[in-house]
Amino acid sequence: MKKKIFAIVGGMLALMIVSCDLQAQNEELVPQYNPNSVNPIPIYEQLYKVTVWRRVSLREKQNKGLFALNSELSKIIIDGVKSGEINHIYTNDSLTTEMTKEDFLSGMRLYAEDVKEEFIPWDATEQFYEGEIVTYNDVDYMALEDTENQPPDQNPEIWRVEVAEQEEYGVRDVDILNIKEDVIFDKRRARVYNDIQSIELFVNGNVTVETFNKPLGVFAYKELEEYFRRRPDICIWYNQYNSAQNKNLADAFLLRLFHGNIIKYENPDNLLIEQIYPGKRAPLFAADWFEMQLMEKEHNLWSY
Repeated sequence: MKKKIFAIVGGMLALMIVSCDLQAQNEELVPQYNPNSVNPIPIYEQLYKVTVWRRVSLREKQNKGLFALNSELSKIIIDGVKSGEINHIYTNDSLTTEMTKEDFLSGMRLYAEDVKEEFIPWDATEQFYEGEIVTYNDVDYMALEDTENQPPDQNPEIWRVEVAEQEEYGVRDVDILNIKEDVIFDKRRARVYNDIQSIELFVNGNVTVETFNKPLGVFAYKELEEYFRRRPDICIWYNQYNSAQNKNLADAFLLRLFHGNIIKYENPDNLLIEQIYPGKRAPLFAADWFEMQLMEKEHNLWSY
């Protein structure tokens, strides 16, 4: 009898060990946490999840706190890229393919290719006067004083390399965001969480040469959130009604102190709402309808 009991207990222990091994292997194959989440919710705690994309106009009255003069969200992010405090820029919101800092900053230029101004070539037999610009070996030089027979590349005290200024969009022209977020119902805590994944910057199509909203780059919100927390002196959401309640940008996003219209929700064909419901007003009605669906879904899951 004791042998049978020992055999049963041993078999149960073996099954538990095998089960634990299988679970560990499954966790290695299928990560249980989203690496792009600020506060990741494990997959086994998610009762419901849907990914949505929101279009945020920073010029909306509700979004003024993100677009205060000289503290625009777009300026804060662009300055972070220039200073090297924001290191990762992506080409799309899957956050897999990165672009270089130079490619991102080149997107701020009005024209894809600079129109090079033609200057007269330097000639040893000619006299040049202060302020005159010449071309020598495909480099432009400005004369700092009257000169003759002084090669520009050998006389830096007389000639200065002239760098043409590039026309760029202003930070206030970058006033459109696309926010990608996961709407998750956490069954353990019994509430909905909006888990922001990425933010994409756009130059407004009203000022672009191409006449459409020009994408600049995508940023992982997790990195932006760390940047906002690290620089509370500049990353400020301004309360236009009570400056005593100004907040860090990370807290502003956490408290949902912005407004954005849903332009897309995950679907098998990966289509925008305006592609599913074409027309002038149909996309707006469809976006509001889907927003109501999310609220109703949250209400129904509370009875779970």
